[in-house]
Amino acid sequence: METAIIGGGIAGLAFALALHQRGLACTVYEGVREVREVGVGITLLPHAMRELTALGLLDEICAVAIENEESVFYNRWGQYIYREPRGRHAGHEHPEFGIHRGKLHGILHRAALQRLGPQRVRTGHRCEGVLIEDEGVTVRFAAPPGANAAPSPVRADIAVACDGVHSAVRRQLHPSDQLCFAGINTWRGTTVHRPILSGRSYMRIGSIATGKMVIYPIVDNVDGQGNQLINWVAEIGREGSAMNDWNQPGRLEDFLPTFERWRFDWLDVPALISNAQSIFEYPMVDRDPLPFWGQGRVTLMGDAAHPMYPRGSNGSAQALLDARTLADELVGAVAAGTPAAQALRRYEDQRLPATARVVQTNRTMPPDAIIMKADELSGGQPFSHIDDLISAEELRAISRHYQQVAGFALKN
Repeated sequence: METAIIGGGIAGLAFALALHQRGLACTVYEGVREVREVGVGITLLPHAMRELTALGLLDEICAVAIENEESVFYNRWGQYIYREPRGRHAGHEHPEFGIHRGKLHGILHRAALQRLGPQRVRTGHRCEGVLIEDEGVTVRFAAPPGANAAPSPVRADIAVACDGVHSAVRRQLHPSDQLCFAGINTWRGTTVHRPILSGRSYMRIGSIATGKMVIYPIVDNVDGQGNQLINWVAEIGREGSAMNDWNQPGRLEDFLPTFERWRFDWLDVPALISNAQSIFEYPMVDRDPLPFWGQGRVTLMGDAAHPMYPRGSNGSAQALLDARTLADELVGAVAAGTPAAQALRRYEDQRLPATARVVQTNRTMPPDAIIMKADELSGGQPFSHIDDLISAEELRAISRHYQQVAGFALKN
């Protein structure tokens, strides 16, 4: 059985490695001509690291990432609200890491080249659609920029679209599907800075209504002087806002004024932002859960299947769970001699409802609901002590609810 994997991002490469590990043939078709380590930070939650460890990538990730020890919540006045241990420090079998997204992608890409062989990881192949037939799938490609012709179509037994939030295959299967934008825009950057708090802290400050920051380290001792590369995300919700553009750099004047007074005794937020190496702007978007992912011998995976708000650091984890689940279903189908299309349906039956719950929870009850609750109780104003407003156990319950929906809650 030959599988065509459309897209060579985190989902596509992890799926390719999982299939190869199980002895199944596949080829990855990636749209860009040259794979480069670009982007900003990403957090790998314990259930994401479980999947990456099973693919044999733990040591390489450990070498370039920072293990998170704690998650800490503050209001926009810099007042402490809640803290909890993370990863192995919370009792999980697997760690939680902050890592540069480009570094993670590079690890996956190099592993795929080494294990599958370069002939099985093809760049410059941007999918523009699929032809689904009873006996197989034909994947069609667009001509790369500046090229006279498109790559030749390829034939496979099944095709799995891992081509992201703007998936061509999803658009073909669901032509009326639209991006969902609720007026929240984000700006992301990385800054060389001294360690903040423990130097292993994942920080959330403020809320969407008044401006929110997510801050965590992704590279240790980046300059040989003990400073870290700090990843930060600024999020602002404004009614009637136009969507940020993925394709242009961010401008300080568009968002820095919201955080101009965020100077705390433990962090100068405006300085952190202003000293960034580069700034990117993105809209915070997702898509409504679909009634189905697949048709015949084709299905969706990762952001092509379930793009979600980047709250809770869960997009990559859900993509990795997709990859392992479908790989297991396909190897089971081969062993049992059952049709591959049935394996795709069993995969969808497991993963579609689970990811739909995460999409909805990221909209309505994300981890930063802890800060939103404190703001609600304080009227958005400074307070004397958080215990005067709400107990730590009540805040812990909010966090535990998200972890249960996302699939990495401790079983105790």
